[in-house]
Amino acid sequence: MHCSIDYSPASRGRFFLFALFGVAIALLLASCAGNRIVSERSRAPQAGSLGSTTGKPLPGAGQVPAGETPKVALLLPMTGKFAKLGTAMRQAAELALFDIAGKGFVLTPIDTGGTPEGAAEAAKKAKEGGAHLILGPLLSASVKAVRTEMEGTGVNIVAFSTDAAVAGGNVYLLGFHVKPQIDRIVTYAVTQKLTRIAVLAPEGAYGAAVLEAFKEAAKTNNVAVSGSVLYPSDSTEMSKALRTFTEYNIRAGRLNREIAKTRGRTDAAARRARAKAKRSIKVKPPTWDAVIIADGGARLLLAASLLAYFDVNPDKVQYLGTGQWDDRMVSAEPNLKGAWFAAPPPGARTKFENKFKAQFRTQPPRIATLAYDAVALAAVLARAEGGANFGAVALTSANGFVGIDGIFRFQQSGLSERGLAVLEVAEGEFRMIGTAPSTFVVATE
Repeated sequence: MHCSIDYSPASRGRFFLFALFGVAIALLLASCAGNRIVSERSRAPQAGSLGSTTGKPLPGAGQVPAGETPKVALLLPMTGKFAKLGTAMRQAAELALFDIAGKGFVLTPIDTGGTPEGAAEAAKKAKEGGAHLILGPLLSASVKAVRTEMEGTGVNIVAFSTDAAVAGGNVYLLGFHVKPQIDRIVTYAVTQKLTRIAVLAPEGAYGAAVLEAFKEAAKTNNVAVSGSVLYPSDSTEMSKALRTFTEYNIRAGRLNREIAKTRGRTDAAARRARAKAKRSIKVKPPTWDAVIIADGGARLLLAASLLAYFDVNPDKVQYLGTGQWDDRMVSAEPNLKGAWFAAPPPGARTKFENKFKAQFRTQPPRIATLAYDAVALAAVLARAEGGANFGAVALTSANGFVGIDGIFRFQQSGLSERGLAVLEVAEGEFRMIGTAPSTFVVATE
């Protein structure tokens, strides 16, 4: 897919923009009325839009000459394995265009097919079309391919990956990477007098990143690292790993010895003896007073169930989580009730989701907000005095930006820093117990 879209001011929603510093403009993404997405006059590609090769050299450092139409390419997997996700993100981008984009702003969605090869081809098309900024792609391998294709062009890339390894140079990651989440939840736990914290995470690059982030956060907050484990994906092996990690055999040693006295017996007296032992002999609590479960989906629910089975219940140990918990099914899990996790503040996202559902008749995937915020960011930077400015100085403004997922800013490393809230798992909902910051602390001389 390779098309160009131009939007006029008449189609913008009622959103408010507040200047923070120079081109670092906060995008206050409030809800807006109306369900229109594409006006008839904006269906046709604009003359000279991204997709036509002009032969002019790309401006260096992301600066677009005054009077020249800013061209932005949106690289997403709109076919292939991740087509459903990519299509939803493109739809979220369309909402941002109508809400915020000004006259002459051109966005071109280009399909990556969900593969590095497709991403490289998409980047080539964007380059040939004179793109001044690239938004996407989604997957880390695709980000690498796009970075290679765009090398030496002076065009920056705002990608949606969470893999910190692909950040840097001209690549900035808007995705929810794990370090800010771990920092936030550990800092909050310390304010609640929890200083002996353990961590669970899946095997692989994500789990390794969690452990590294946790060690740094623990050191900063003077927290004791009370245990850690990277568990396998296989449920049986995962159960074995958590049994060892929780030291259940040691903590329940006395109970197990008492039950062993009647092992193999099925008579009534034996059953009564076992029941009495379970009532009267308490399993010792673990040596830690909080545990981070850095996972999501079915594995998170399984981990919570296993912890409860090994007598590490939320009434004994405070469960802590990351942004992967920001999922409706988590609020329905009894074993997670009362747990805390770090995530973007939910207020603006709720309004976005309602608008998305009204327009597209479906619930948007959690990361659809990234596409919205990326396009909103590009649209605002396109209004810089003297011409659109997608350069490093504009992108890495210390004051940052405000999007649907709260405040964010890019560091020189290419990673994003976010202002996160702390949410508690309640009965069928999430309750905010730690508010997100509304501004970043900016150093001054």
